[in-house]
Amino acid sequence: MNKKWISTGILVLCLGAGYYLYNQVYSDTILEETELEVYEEEEEDLVLFGINAKDLDVIEGVVGKNETLSSLLAPFNIPFQIIDEIAKKSKEVFDVRRIAYNKKFTVLAAKDSSQAQFFIYEPNPLEYVVINFEEVAIYKEERPITYRPVEIGGTITSNLSSNMTGLGISYDVVDQFADLFGWSVDFKTLQKGDEFKVIFQEKVVDDIVVGNGEIEVAYFKYKGEEFFAIPFEQNGQVSFFDQEGNSFKKAFLRDPVKFTRISSKYSLNRFHPVQKRYKPHLGTDYAAKEGTEIRTVGDGTVVEARFTSANGNYVKIKHNDTYTTQYLHMSKIASGMKPGTRVKQGQVIGFVGSTGLATGPHLCFRFWKNGKQVDWLQEKIPPSEPIAPANRAAFELVKAEKLGVLAAIPIQSEEKLLADN
Repeated sequence: MNKKWISTGILVLCLGAGYYLYNQVYSDTILEETELEVYEEEEEDLVLFGINAKDLDVIEGVVGKNETLSSLLAPFNIPFQIIDEIAKKSKEVFDVRRIAYNKKFTVLAAKDSSQAQFFIYEPNPLEYVVINFEEVAIYKEERPITYRPVEIGGTITSNLSSNMTGLGISYDVVDQFADLFGWSVDFKTLQKGDEFKVIFQEKVVDDIVVGNGEIEVAYFKYKGEEFFAIPFEQNGQVSFFDQEGNSFKKAFLRDPVKFTRISSKYSLNRFHPVQKRYKPHLGTDYAAKEGTEIRTVGDGTVVEARFTSANGNYVKIKHNDTYTTQYLHMSKIASGMKPGTRVKQGQVIGFVGSTGLATGPHLCFRFWKNGKQVDWLQEKIPPSEPIAPANRAAFELVKAEKLGVLAAIPIQSEEKLLADN
């Protein structure tokens, strides 16, 4: 019996040893036949402003008061000769003398020597200027823009500008809105409770709003009357029409200065603030800050662009055989304005000033009809052509769609918007 158990134990030990030796040999064989692959984790590229900055130091900063390109680069071992060469080359791309206080900049420098390889300056959220010191080159790039739709409605409690901007709408969109409804609505006589709705696109760069596109559709309720601005393409051009199919576009813009206030109207007997006597004032004065853009109210040809002691810097434009306009007291006439120059409606022709017989910055706007100066604010300006009969069915479909979209936009209050935020 004992011999039997001893024999069995020896057999078990032999089998176990054999299994162990088999596994050891088999494992070694597998290791010999199999190539071990070793993966080294590669460091990811760091791309900034289109440049691989993985092996460079990144130094970010803001331009201080009275700083120049030379002073900004002083810590980064760039020879003055290179800076001078860059300054000469930069004039066609970006004049480095225009580097401004409080603007962002970035330096990409070599880690071993701290010498700048690239200098990037951001004049605005949309653009950036790159100086490549290795190639002694300078170039400008634009960040990619995305568009975000905005639909918003509000109520008039004080005036159009403050109520629209109070809802986060930019001044540019306010100006577009005022131009659009300027011939239908007198914005100086708005009443509390008047309503507006507007749809437009915001331009967005890196989640920052950098501007706006054009208004796409709009609505205004003025003294109980509803006005709809409906976009429709006719004759290859998208224009706005009211709900009856009449064009919003007139031969002229309502105002030559964007959404401002009228400080003095057409009068046959006004006391002149400089000459201190009563005399006719055959124009309309628009109060505005020095340097505000002045735009031509319609297409036409420049017939005069010069300076006189009374009118200061001024531009006179002939629009057709019936209408002529004149823009006085400019601080500066826009580049390219000379007799014979063709201009388009809305084009900037000069800037508000107080040259000539003027006590402060404003635009004196004069309007001729059939060779006679008339009161611009009282004129009935002819509209562009309405919806053509052949386009009526297509227009009705577009109108139904746009009216449905506008109806779905809620009216917001500035107080509620502030509370929600």
